[in-house]
Amino acid sequence: MPSPTVRILIQGGRAIDPVSGRDEICDLYIEDETIRKIAPRLKIEGSYITLPAAGKIVVPGLIDLHTHMREPGFEYKETAAHTISAAAAGGFTSICVMPNTDPVNDHQAVTRLILEKARQAASVRVFPIGAITKGQKGIELSEIGELVEAGCVAISDDGRPVSNSRIMRRAMEYAKIFDIPVIDHCEDLSLAPEGVMFEGATSFTCGLIGIPAASETIMVARDIALAELTGAKLHLAHISTGGSVHLIREAKRRGVTVTAETCPHYFVLTDTCVQGFNANAKMKPPLASTADVEEIRAGLADGTLDAIATDHAPHAAHEKGLTMDSAPFGIVGLETALPLSLRLIEDGVLTWTQWVEKWTTNPARILGKPLGRLAVGDMADLTIIDPALSWTVTADTLRSTSKNSPFLGWTLKGRAVAVLIAGKRVDIGQSYLAA
Repeated sequence: MPSPTVRILIQGGRAIDPVSGRDEICDLYIEDETIRKIAPRLKIEGSYITLPAAGKIVVPGLIDLHTHMREPGFEYKETAAHTISAAAAGGFTSICVMPNTDPVNDHQAVTRLILEKARQAASVRVFPIGAITKGQKGIELSEIGELVEAGCVAISDDGRPVSNSRIMRRAMEYAKIFDIPVIDHCEDLSLAPEGVMFEGATSFTCGLIGIPAASETIMVARDIALAELTGAKLHLAHISTGGSVHLIREAKRRGVTVTAETCPHYFVLTDTCVQGFNANAKMKPPLASTADVEEIRAGLADGTLDAIATDHAPHAAHEKGLTMDSAPFGIVGLETALPLSLRLIEDGVLTWTQWVEKWTTNPARILGKPLGRLAVGDMADLTIIDPALSWTVTADTLRSTSKNSPFLGWTLKGRAVAVLIAGKRVDIGQSYLAA
């Protein structure tokens, strides 16, 4: 039997779509998977579900370009189902999952397993990212064509830099053939192989080995040079320093095909958060200086940084409970990214339209996917946001299995109150809108 028609009317929300230039109070009528009508005070015949959205913001479904899904291999940190659940709760309709699983996603079988786990969850769209090199060892290229055939949308060795420039050049050349981006984790490991935090006054005070800003900027410069050489699509992950922003800005002026993302922790926190040896503030790249935070914000404002991503990286409590030298890098971020990034609007760094571009329009463009749009005929992937809703980040309020967040105890403002994927409402936890 055919599935019954799903009819939903979203009433009175502020709909924002940078692609069409829409920013207005209106209704949206959805039938099955598609947006059918957008207009003020729509009159719809027959039965349908009403979602009252007065005072809310209606945007294309948020897309995270940078999620670490721990399954297969690290289910004790977080299962695929829990990652997908956390993503929905955070307002995301699509996530791109990095290849550092066990086994590494360097083979079609792993890609297909990831897609099967996503299918079983029947919720957020999952786009696998394949490994640049076999085992992420930086020595031998993966079978990139086979990964793309299996469903990978990009290649990356994220978590590890591709240090060999010749290998990186070849990866870009192959990626260009398949018209997919190369996503790089920019780090020169030789500068501080045992570093645990940003090199500066705080690392000196704490007696911890620092990672200099040059560790990132050296590799950003290398990657830009190779992208200019090959003409490949280069996407730079989790940019954290002002020097990198300057390099990317200049490269774009020269016409290099480069895009870049940053993460909320890099425009909200500084390296001082590590004081007290807080392993929940240990991440790569490390939290940087106040001056770097200001440069990241400027890069977001002028479009140098195209996207915001979460770099969601769950770790078990017993791992983050180790000493700073031994604890793993990374924090969870899917559920806190939305409210933390809304601070950019409150602070006058971004307009609402620019904010939507960073989370939807630009990620969709980088991936080459027909998402991130809010117009008649488009797929009904939508996020409804209450920008005034305050909530406190606690272990109980996070759906993520792991709780390694530097924002525990913070009271944040703004939350997704409804998420629709292909016209169907998905479970985000507490129900904020009447069905």
